[in-house]
Amino acid sequence: MRLSKRSAALIATGLTGAMVLSACGGGGDEDGGSGAAAADGGSFTVYIAEPENPLIPGQTTETEGAQVLYSLFTGLVQYDSETNEAVYTGVADSIESADQTTWTVKLKDGWTFHDGSPVRAQSFVDAWNWTAYSPNAANSSYFFANIAGYDQLQAPTDDAGNVTGDPAATAMSGLRVVDDLTFEVTLSAPYAQWPTTVGYSAFYPLPPAFFEDSAAFGEQPIGNGPFRADEPFVPGTGVTLTRYDEYGGDKPANAASVQYVVYAEQATAYRDLQAGNLDIMDELPPDALASAEAELGDRLLQVEQGDITSLGFPTYDERFADPNVRRAFSMAIDRESITEAIFQGTRIPATSFINPVVDGYREGACDVCELNVEEANRLLDEAGFDRSQPVDLWFNAGAGHEIWMEAVGNQIREGLGVDYTLQGNLDFAEYLPLQDEQGMTGPFRSGWIMDYPVAENFLGPLYSSTALPPGGSNVTFYSNPEFDALLQQGNSADTNEAAIQAYQAAEDLLLRDMPATPLFYRVNQSAHSENVDNVVVDAFNRIDTAAVQVVG
Repeated sequence: MRLSKRSAALIATGLTGAMVLSACGGGGDEDGGSGAAAADGGSFTVYIAEPENPLIPGQTTETEGAQVLYSLFTGLVQYDSETNEAVYTGVADSIESADQTTWTVKLKDGWTFHDGSPVRAQSFVDAWNWTAYSPNAANSSYFFANIAGYDQLQAPTDDAGNVTGDPAATAMSGLRVVDDLTFEVTLSAPYAQWPTTVGYSAFYPLPPAFFEDSAAFGEQPIGNGPFRADEPFVPGTGVTLTRYDEYGGDKPANAASVQYVVYAEQATAYRDLQAGNLDIMDELPPDALASAEAELGDRLLQVEQGDITSLGFPTYDERFADPNVRRAFSMAIDRESITEAIFQGTRIPATSFINPVVDGYREGACDVCELNVEEANRLLDEAGFDRSQPVDLWFNAGAGHEIWMEAVGNQIREGLGVDYTLQGNLDFAEYLPLQDEQGMTGPFRSGWIMDYPVAENFLGPLYSSTALPPGGSNVTFYSNPEFDALLQQGNSADTNEAAIQAYQAAEDLLLRDMPATPLFYRVNQSAHSENVDNVVVDAFNRIDTAAVQVVG
């Protein structure tokens, strides 16, 4: 999932590290913290930046909208906040397969949408078909590419990529409703880890009301989660959600309501949190990190994130078409000094495209992620790079990126003799579409947080040919059939070990071609006010709003 500011059948993948911290007063747990809870549950506020798209699960691939949807929806499976493993605490009762190709999904009875309509097998099948159908231009379409019949839902195009007709079908042949609480999913190839993926928001169900007026739904979604939207989301302002008392899960919301407040500037939000006018921030501005622990005490939360910050390269731009140029820029960056001087322990220098919290990570896999100015200059000279023209460095505004991006620019200028211009005036909702439109005129900040805890999620959605925009997050526009084939080999493997071997071979191609360069992994710092307790932020950088308690 693209980041803004900061994005049995279920197999364990050997995840490591502490993924969650509940803090405040006596430490807090899911049964309550140290303070007395408000009699009616109370209300609390959460900071977000402006979502990029309408609040439709299949359309939302960034952290801001996804956080709101996480309060509004519950998927087939959920992810344990301590282990990251997929668990059956969602709508699915079981997901089973005899051949890892055809999966039978059985649902729990009694789940309803916020308008009272029942959550049925058809709710998932219809939602997935809508998202996969290319004329709908859903950003999460490619998550269904491994289901049989997906290709038939994609409109034909000419060599220039222009649509030349309608798709051959409107429904994937690999989806079949068996009865109200059972549906069957046939994949185009075996994928042992498929059940782990379906906790992601693209796989959420949709009620009949969505298909009657999707535009209205995008403003005021009707979900099946612990909170409901009784009013539309207001751009630039936010939305207040209220507790859904008929929630089908075993852990309903503690609070009566949660208000998501949109801020244009992270620093402004932090000042409000300091003043007690905002209750929860999922990330603090860089200039607050040095004093946050002393100021906030146990209201400061720290958690290792399943994310990566990269410097993406516009491979479509002639200046950055040569992999040696991209490798040279990578070796000109001193990640260690930036993490120490600017992030002060809240970032870890990245040496792999895969995050350490998932199986398949190899420390030191990236041979050009260490500072090596001499070799960088040799490669740049060999490529014939024009050093007389400055490079544009892109990042989204208002989220504290300017400080460290300027440091990257200074290192490039000092190490390579290439000047730079900072391009950081676009809001997040403007920045992502420009990436999709090949509008980056130089290296650009790219953030990703895992959708599900599988190594492939750090590779396929960002660099496979099936994930090219529109409808995908491969904004470097990298395309390599050998890379795609290795990903498919990993997806089709019948053991986790064989899958990891293929994924690592695919990563080796990225390390050679360098469409982006890994920069940092996050040790995220979140914070909350004295008004709330039992605040949980997981490795997906999601706030468990249902768990939050308002204390009186």
